[in-house]
Amino acid sequence: MSYLHVVDKKHSALPVGKVVCVGRNYAAHARELNNAVPDEPILFIKPSTAIVSMQAPISIPTQRGECHFETELAVLIGQPLTQGCTELQAQNVIAGVGLALDLTLRDLQQQLKGSGLPWEKAKAFDGACPLSEFISMDRVGNLQDQRIRLWQNGDLRQDGHTGEMLMPVLSLMVYVTQFFSLQPGDVLLTGTPAGVGSLKPKDKLKLSLSDLIEAIVRVV
Repeated sequence: MSYLHVVDKKHSALPVGKVVCVGRNYAAHARELNNAVPDEPILFIKPSTAIVSMQAPISIPTQRGECHFETELAVLIGQPLTQGCTELQAQNVIAGVGLALDLTLRDLQQQLKGSGLPWEKAKAFDGACPLSEFISMDRVGNLQDQRIRLWQNGDLRQDGHTGEMLMPVLSLMVYVTQFFSLQPGDVLLTGTPAGVGSLKPKDKLKLSLSDLIEAIVRVV
């Protein structure tokens, strides 16, 4: 993908940037993986090469062990956001809101964690961030009052609410800019609710954000 678009805005194409992710932003997800609930957000980055569209089948590297799905609210940045910003400024730079899959090579991640090493090999591989379409904030309204769901082959696996986030979206954006700037075309992933699980070739996924976005994803 070379550009990201907001479907209900004209002239909204933004060049693909980096993906900033937060780990364990839902307490229940931290607990399901036997992780401690963090005192502050855990940040990591996926490069632009991780971004693919959910409209095409997604490919998983089955030769590297289990690949897990993690469904997340995704925020597309439309203007620069730097250190010292306020939550109002953060809200004003949001170009669009969508859904993402934070694909994770779980076996490899556990090995890296056990050795005290960074997670990028397990989180930042090519195609590790499938994205849905983005819609404008005008249609979304309250970011902390959205339902996130994922079905795998017809079975509901994830059913979370953004009100359960440990750090809300706008606060998270301000926090991120304490360490690095957000630029137009960057995407912020805001954490996954409980219920993550392993993907297999030929899986059919359905993702939804409240009644605003629905995406069908096929795994190859």
